[in-house]
Amino acid sequence: MSGEKKSDVIHTRIWLEEPEADNPFATRAAHCHGYDVYGEMLGNARWVQMLYLLLRREAPTPAQTELLEALAVALANPGPRDPSIHAAMCGGIGGSSIAACLMAALAVGAGHQNGAREVFHAMHGWETCDTNLDAWRNWVTATTTAAATDVWPAPEHPPGFDPCGDSISTIARQTLERLAPLSPGRNLPWLLRDRRVLEQAVGRPMALSGVAAAALVDLGFSAEQGEALYLLLRLPGAAAHALEQRGHRYNNFPFFSLELENDPAAKADPTESSR
Repeated sequence: MSGEKKSDVIHTRIWLEEPEADNPFATRAAHCHGYDVYGEMLGNARWVQMLYLLLRREAPTPAQTELLEALAVALANPGPRDPSIHAAMCGGIGGSSIAACLMAALAVGAGHQNGAREVFHAMHGWETCDTNLDAWRNWVTATTTAAATDVWPAPEHPPGFDPCGDSISTIARQTLERLAPLSPGRNLPWLLRDRRVLEQAVGRPMALSGVAAAALVDLGFSAEQGEALYLLLRLPGAAAHALEQRGHRYNNFPFFSLELENDPAAKADPTESSR
């Protein structure tokens, strides 16, 4: 080997580590985009500020911090009606490890049905259309008629809009009303003012995923960053619901009752042995 230093082996623009003098496997200091994480940020920075710094490579402004923190609360637990939470609950009641439950939530919550890929497409909608209603109409047509690409099927409804309801859900409306005054961008305030006009142009009511997409664009995230952050911010609810179900039986599943025919766990018919 040459005289290359061990610290030169790791290449990342995100993180700079200094090893301990007596242990190259232990870290003496860690800097995230120039900020001393354990020496300066710890105890002073908020969790969402760390998330923003990691993804955006710069510290958020106070307005961006407040908006991201409010969004994080809105997304922390999608609730058992959401397919990703439902998947985590099924894992918990089936005795799967918490890691498997969270992976199930990530897998199910990654798609087009109120999932991270829907947010990805909705963010592209906001980036492309801004506040232009004609652009939104054209974007919806192009998006919902596009062919499937790579591993993703084509969206079956306008991303960011509710495929089932006739009007915006109460929690989506409340989220928009809370987030819009905090936004340093233009999408959320415009959406609060002209939501009904946009919904009429698209032909569907706004969904919470669409509100989240508008907030993430206002925060300056790219569609890829927003997709990742949306997955991450919804995991606390998945963990909580999976843990709640551990130790329960499948026929006590809270979302619907379930009875199996020929249940192997049921006691065998005593007359069977005499036949």
